[in-house]
Formats: sequence, C-alpha cells, structure tokens
Amino acid sequence: MTFNIYLSGEIHTDWREQIIDGAAGLDVAFHSPVTDHGASDDCGVTILGAEPNKYWHDHKGAMVNAIRTRKGLADADIVVVRFGEKYKQWNAAFDAGYAAALGKSLIILHGADHQHALKEVDAAALAVAETPSQVVEILTYILTGALPQAGSAEAAE
Repeated sequence: MTFNIYLSGEIHTDWREQIIDGAAGLDVAFHSPVTDHGASDDCGVTILGAEPNKYWHDHKGAMVNAIRTRKGLADADIVVVRFGEKYKQWNAAFDAGYAAALGKSLIILHGADHQHALKEVDAAALAVAETPSQVVEILTYILTGALPQAGSAEAAE
C-alpha cells in the first residue's frame, strides 16, 4: 500500500529533501505545493493577466495555487506541515486546518520555540516533530512497524 504524503509549509530550507531522501525505500509518494517562490507569487498574473493592485496580483496567484493545494491535501493519506524559523507561514496554518477538517493524518514540524504560538495547530495533529528525521522515523514506523535505533534522530541531525 502506497501512502500519499503531502509536504506543506516553509519553502526556504531543504526539509522536504531531507524527508524524501530519508524515506527512500519506503512505499510512499510525495507531493507538495510549487516551491519556486517567484513562480508561486506570479502564476496568476502571468497566466491570467497583469494586475496594477498588489492585492489582486496576490489574490490571482493564491487562487491558482489553491487548485494544486486542495487536490494535494484531498488526495493525501498523511499531511506534513512545516513551520520554519524565519517567515510566517500563514498558508501552512491554513493547510493544517484544512487537512484536519478533511480528517487527514497530520504531522506538524517545527522547532521548540514555536510550541506556544502553534499550540492549537499542534492539538489537531497526530504527531508533532521537531526535525525532518523524526518525520522519517514516524513514516518508517507506520509503514514497517520498525522502531528507530536508540538515538538515531539525534545522530542524523
């Protein structure tokens, strides 16, 4: 049985690649939003026409991107949502809420410094991880039943 996993959230680090690489050999298929920031921001006006007002520029892009995001979230068995350190990921909070409303298995990924700010988001999750390697260990466990070797999450960081 292949698990479809949607990787949502922060786009400024390589967390997705760490999870994908770490999960090599598992029966999983990964999906994500467009992670090219410029393409994501400008897709609406590039495809549908320029907008002089920045609000409508952003709105067009958000609507076009929502087509991919909604499909990815709806088809996912597991949704991993990463909240990064540098930027506010409001779209990630939406994705987490939408996935929870769809009854998806939700794994939230963020550092300890975000625990208080994300307590409601965390409460909707089935797991809250601090590192991509912990996400890989969760996926390995649920797919194989194998527990990680003692200290492997810390050793991988």
